[in-house]
Amino acid sequence: MQQKKPPNVLFIAIDDLRNELGVYGSIAKSPNLNALANKGSLFMNHYVQAPTCGASRYALMTGQRPSKPEHLKNSAIELEISGKAEGENPESFIHHFRRNGYHTVGIGKITHSADGLLYGYEEPVSDIRELPHSWDELLFNPGKWVTGWNAFFAYANGENRQSLKKQVKPYEAGEVDDEGYPDGLTTNLALSKLKELKKKGQPFFMGVGFFKPHLPFNAPKKYWNLYHGDSIPLSENPRIPENIHLQSLHESGEFNQYALGEEKASLSASVSDDYARKLRQGYLASISYIDAQIGKLLEELETLRLDQDTIVVIWGDHGWHLGDQRIWGKHTLFENALKSTLIISSPRLENQSKKIHTIVESVDIYPTLMELCGIPLSHNIDGESFAQNLTGSNTKKKAVAYSYFKNGISMRTDQYRLTKYFRSGQPTIELYDHSIDPNETKNIASENTKVVADLMPLLEKGNSGIYNSIEYNSP
Repeated sequence: MQQKKPPNVLFIAIDDLRNELGVYGSIAKSPNLNALANKGSLFMNHYVQAPTCGASRYALMTGQRPSKPEHLKNSAIELEISGKAEGENPESFIHHFRRNGYHTVGIGKITHSADGLLYGYEEPVSDIRELPHSWDELLFNPGKWVTGWNAFFAYANGENRQSLKKQVKPYEAGEVDDEGYPDGLTTNLALSKLKELKKKGQPFFMGVGFFKPHLPFNAPKKYWNLYHGDSIPLSENPRIPENIHLQSLHESGEFNQYALGEEKASLSASVSDDYARKLRQGYLASISYIDAQIGKLLEELETLRLDQDTIVVIWGDHGWHLGDQRIWGKHTLFENALKSTLIISSPRLENQSKKIHTIVESVDIYPTLMELCGIPLSHNIDGESFAQNLTGSNTKKKAVAYSYFKNGISMRTDQYRLTKYFRSGQPTIELYDHSIDPNETKNIASENTKVVADLMPLLEKGNSGIYNSIEYNSP
């Protein structure tokens, strides 16, 4: 009996995509992602290990939670993997696919670098791969922007945040078609490559990394026109939570780098409602732009008849505060920064669970994909496969998800978020009850000492030495 060829994997990474899709209940116009979620499984409680791009992607790639401060930096992959000789254990789950007969192709921002190569924002493109052993092919078309990092911060006229010395707005409604921004070029490159992979016949892993909705919120004007003024909802929690130290938050520094923005964000005052709606319109427009690009990829899978043999994964590398807790950005240990989009559709699974409420972490994706593709794991990782949850055959729920940042560990259970900060600023313990306070408006740790005491041993299990060497008397 002929053995069935392993399934292909199309893995799509989307920068800064929180649960802001129509299928999650948002006003976002995302018909293609909605349809994929309805065909496959939508994860309602997926949490990242770190609310910053490089660190989150390091955890995804390795299946390991952060275990030292370097793992919380955007340079985590560069520090821990780049430039190293090939070892016994794979450097990433993509490397593991490659070692097991897959042809691996990377297009766009899969790891932290915009194009998978190591160089600074304003430096010429290098030929040094961020993941030295994972890719058979690493591709990118920067178009008129010349380099990956220029493309990452691209404006429609060919300039970028660096070339304009940050004298730019944090949004743009470009009078251009889809190819007028780099993500459209990434789509075209991926479409061409799918045709080649179809002819090749070998099982493939193709990673496609889209930039939007990362700042700046730049998208063709036709996607901005999908949303209108007062119909755009404001944050349900635009205030600083009660009973916390401001060190738990930040002053939206990444957002404020865009010097020509009409207003600056700060903890001392919210931006105006009109400006908040303008920014949210840009975020939503960026999502609709990416949704259209993904629609083209899914349509091509069907045209090539690859759709019945290809697992599709949509992964947001972390969430984003859209004025929530008075923040515009990520980089906190609150729900808005840690919860992100995850959709998995596998044609080889019948009756996929449509909405999965089980808590899962980004580190769990590595072993899940290996199980779905029949590839054994011979080394230990922190992630646990949730493959059986995709069909509802496993009712066991994961207890917690761990996340790390700002000298703190945050643990999400079904009911609570418990966060412990290793710092001098008090209080250092925060507890939020999501059954009554899903927007995390009030820290109730001081009045629920028994709950904290009961949960703390489980939280401490997540500290595998990462904060043992940190000086806690600094912010």
